[in-house]
Amino acid sequence: MPQHPYARSRTLIVAFEGWNDAGDAASGAVRRLRDLLDLDVIHEADPEVYIDYQFSRPQATIDEDGARRIVWPAITMFGPVDPLAIPRIADAADPTSPRVVGENADNLYLLLGTEPSRSWKTFAREVVETALAHDIEFVILLGALLADVPHSRPISVFGTSGSRDVRRAYGVERSTYEGPTGIVGVLADALEREGIATMSVWASVPHYVHNAPSPKATLALIDRLEEVLDVVVPRGELIGEAAEWESGIDALADDDDDMAGYIQGLERARDAVESPEASGDAIAEEFERYLRRGDGRADPGVAGDEPRRS
Repeated sequence: MPQHPYARSRTLIVAFEGWNDAGDAASGAVRRLRDLLDLDVIHEADPEVYIDYQFSRPQATIDEDGARRIVWPAITMFGPVDPLAIPRIADAADPTSPRVVGENADNLYLLLGTEPSRSWKTFAREVVETALAHDIEFVILLGALLADVPHSRPISVFGTSGSRDVRRAYGVERSTYEGPTGIVGVLADALEREGIATMSVWASVPHYVHNAPSPKATLALIDRLEEVLDVVVPRGELIGEAAEWESGIDALADDDDDMAGYIQGLERARDAVESPEASGDAIAEEFERYLRRGDGRADPGVAGDEPRRS
């Protein structure tokens, strides 16, 4: 794969919890990076301005001492630890713990938090200004959508970009979606207008297990990030969690003939598309059978400028 022009530039990876985050896949990937990188908080958006607490409720928790506390929704940007700063002993990373490795590991920034529910234009300007202040040149926006895909096959990951250089280097497409968009689409537009290249990377999560986190989709996004960023990300417990997720769904299907039959249909459709001898007409016919089910689900493209994919 050719090296894209931002391979050694400061790169911001973005994920929002909420509608753009089916199966917690996108936010899970960024949390994994946060846990494996040496980062400091460099910016916090004011939740009072951007978050509707009736929609994104604060959480009541009990700490280790039994005290009750409220955890408020937040949107936080993280950046590399200043190498000249004197770390506190309590904050020092364990040198034996797994870390992200690679020449670009020290150039990674993260934006993670609750999807803002209001003042999107103001929020986008704030992100752009913070990115420019830290000389960020490339932004990867992660997302995950519910789709008609089987859990038993590799998770589909696809990308789009408005940058010709990024499209050429990574073989992604220019988005052709038109219609209502989400914060991911708004943020990508604002960044591109300021000359910051972006790429949206999305994972397809089986819609019939939408209520549970999908570690398999998180792994698929991490796989793609490794290719783009030229780094190695330790998977840790995610591999075992993904296997348990898949086997758990298998067990549910074993006890439900309708569910099992539906999944088998999705598997046939997926295999037909990936078969090298499949004709275009055969592929179209197979997918129309399963995509025109009339179940009333909205097109996932509404969530962030991405068309329905399977």
